[in-house]
Amino acid sequence: MNIPQNILDRYKKQGRILPWRQTKDPYAIHISEVMLQQTQVERVIPYFHQWMKDFPDYVSLAKATKTDLLKHRSWLGFNSRALRLQACAQTVVEQYDGKLPNKRNQLLWLPWIWPYTSAAILAFAWNQEVPVIDTNIRRVLIFLYKLPETISLQELELFAEKIIPSGKSRDWHNALMDYGALELTARKTKIKPLSKQSKFEGSDRQVRGWILKQLTKDDKPLLISRVQEEFPNKDVADIIKGMLDEKLILKKKWTLILE
Repeated sequence: MNIPQNILDRYKKQGRILPWRQTKDPYAIHISEVMLQQTQVERVIPYFHQWMKDFPDYVSLAKATKTDLLKHRSWLGFNSRALRLQACAQTVVEQYDGKLPNKRNQLLWLPWIWPYTSAAILAFAWNQEVPVIDTNIRRVLIFLYKLPETISLQELELFAEKIIPSGKSRDWHNALMDYGALELTARKTKIKPLSKQSKFEGSDRQVRGWILKQLTKDDKPLLISRVQEEFPNKDVADIIKGMLDEKLILKKKWTLILE
């Protein structure tokens, strides 16, 4: 059986139509990859569209105010990632005239771009033959090629790089992701993920997102007591401390404000 060809054929017929798959713009792909981290595809789509409308490139993102920026991420619960994206955008503007470099060593030098993100950008924006290993792709490769579940990420990347169909890296990795998400699921294969996504409901992320939503919506100080009333079973003081440490917010007496 020609595994790569079968997977590619299936993708050609049944592949998911997603907005970040309709472009080769490195910026758009970078944004989508950050938004998709630990977040379901369906939840990301409307935020991605709105983000690209308001911040269509690195230049506009670099200049955005914190209030405008956080409005886009509060409901997804990853507010610090919006600020990290902006820090990266500012460096891209300063060092590369607003255009993302297409070399992996240069991408990894940028703030908050990690190995997986750099590989995804290279594969999906420039079709470069670099291995992109997410949870779904890892599961598909282990199952179809009968690899040990204990295989290290480094070993899996070396194997994965050898089987990328020539000139088809973009389609190949999208096809693998779809195959893992829709066909070879964790339930069907019994292959355990390396890490399990935590639930948003009742999490610290939900509290953080709620705080920032109130601050960006009302544009006025938020009483700490109101946060405690909203989340009586959470350690609000500790969550607020973390947000202060990350410079997401400021504390002014008994209230919270945006920095």
